[in-house]
Amino acid sequence: MKIKNILDQKKLTLSCEVFPPKREGNLEILYTTIKELGVISPDFISVTYGAGGSTRDKTIEIASKVKNDFGMEVLAHLTCVQSTRDDIAAILDALREENVENILALRGDPPEGTEKFVRIAGGFGYANELVEFIKAHDDFSIGVAGYPEGHIEAPSIDVDLVNLKRKVDAGADFIITQLFFNNNDFYRFRDRALKLKIRVPIIPGIFPVLNYNQFIRIASPLYGAKITSRLADKIEKLKDNPGEIEKYGIEYAINQMYNLLGNEVPGFHIYTMNRSDPVRKILGELPLPR
Repeated sequence: MKIKNILDQKKLTLSCEVFPPKREGNLEILYTTIKELGVISPDFISVTYGAGGSTRDKTIEIASKVKNDFGMEVLAHLTCVQSTRDDIAAILDALREENVENILALRGDPPEGTEKFVRIAGGFGYANELVEFIKAHDDFSIGVAGYPEGHIEAPSIDVDLVNLKRKVDAGADFIITQLFFNNNDFYRFRDRALKLKIRVPIIPGIFPVLNYNQFIRIASPLYGAKITSRLADKIEKLKDNPGEIEKYGIEYAINQMYNLLGNEVPGFHIYTMNRSDPVRKILGELPLPR
């Protein structure tokens, strides 16, 4: 089922994001996690695309497994990185053959070892170009990324929102946001998007901090996420107590989602880091109108 239709039919959607493992043998572990996530009945599972397109084949394989073997709807990520138009067309055909109907269209990060994204000959330089190409190729439901704090490469949030408008005008059906920890950033982002006449659903992305290394990584320039002083102070105090960090990260995510629930969001997209237990604990504390 197309995600745009799910969003039309449901008051609140729930989705979970997983990523292809780097090691081949860990694929079965991921499949176990996905089956465990099935207990919470997500509306769709999102499968990421490795940096530089490094997990392209695995993304298609996992997306197919989710859709055809596990019977769950799936959203396959697709980026412009190191791919020509012919490459993208071939991937779209492969996804269609596996009954995948939904794509998250992204420009993508530069390949490992490079600092800037470079459009290759015959390829795309921006996500709106990829959206337009997918739209013309076949009848997929297309999602795009939104950045409540602005994309790290954008000179301003206003410029970033204009770029988001281009993606929506090119044919995107919905927006999933990058992680954020201050809900006011999300509300300001949503209000600004509405002023630009961006009318598609904007789904907030929720990232439960589960360990200290995650905390350090998401606070780095690569992510550019703003960490609230309350979260930062607490995690620093608990950095030698992994169990308490996870407990607090789950509590913080629950409080974030409670607040968002009262402010008419169309759904929640949870970045699972390939773990099911924290997700189930979070949802066990929330009265979600499903």
